[in-house]
Amino acid sequence: MSLLLQADTLSQAATQIAEDVASDKEITLMSIIFSGGPVGTTIMTVIFIMMFFAIYLYFERLMAIKAASKMDQTFMTQIKMYLQQGKLENARMLCVSTNSPVARLIEKGLSRIGKPLNDINIAIENAGKLEVYKLEKNVSLLATISGAGPMTGFLGTVVGMVMAFHEMAASASNKIEMSVLAEGIYTAMMTTVVGLVVGIIAYVGYNHLVSITDKVVNMMEVSVVDFLDVLNDPV
Repeated sequence: MSLLLQADTLSQAATQIAEDVASDKEITLMSIIFSGGPVGTTIMTVIFIMMFFAIYLYFERLMAIKAASKMDQTFMTQIKMYLQQGKLENARMLCVSTNSPVARLIEKGLSRIGKPLNDINIAIENAGKLEVYKLEKNVSLLATISGAGPMTGFLGTVVGMVMAFHEMAASASNKIEMSVLAEGIYTAMMTTVVGLVVGIIAYVGYNHLVSITDKVVNMMEVSVVDFLDVLNDPV
């Protein structure tokens, strides 16, 4: 019985030690991140703001582009059928009721029917540029953050090293304690790490958005070509 009690006591002690170690690690990590002094804390705050905006911009644009890519597969089939039957108003109403970049391009083309084909093509191209601008809105900010994040982290590194060497130069004794240099080292190391993380997140997010935007643009181009083909040979 006593052996069981001892084993239970040892188990509880081990669990408590593990929890204390985990808590110490968490506190140590947070203290490392935010123990860079006023300058280091300011730089770290700027980097975290960049991270927040990068994540927000990525998901906001991702949802917008995904919404723009959704289109009824029968849309162009119905447009072709209406054009072949001469039902331009029906085709125009279908475009108005469909909320997608392709529908807005086709509607612009329908509004120019009766004019030379080149004029119709130019009108669609101009409308297409506007739709592409809407898709790419604020995406360039991700590219900016992907470069600015690591550079801001590197700035923190330089500032941290300057602080460390300043403490060394200002020390009255020849023996330098690690606690004297801790603030500068924290700033130098953590700003670089966090800045690189922000840069990676923004870079990957930017390239993914560019990739799916290209797919939507390609879908728009294919639909416009189909529309112009019907105008050339509506029968």
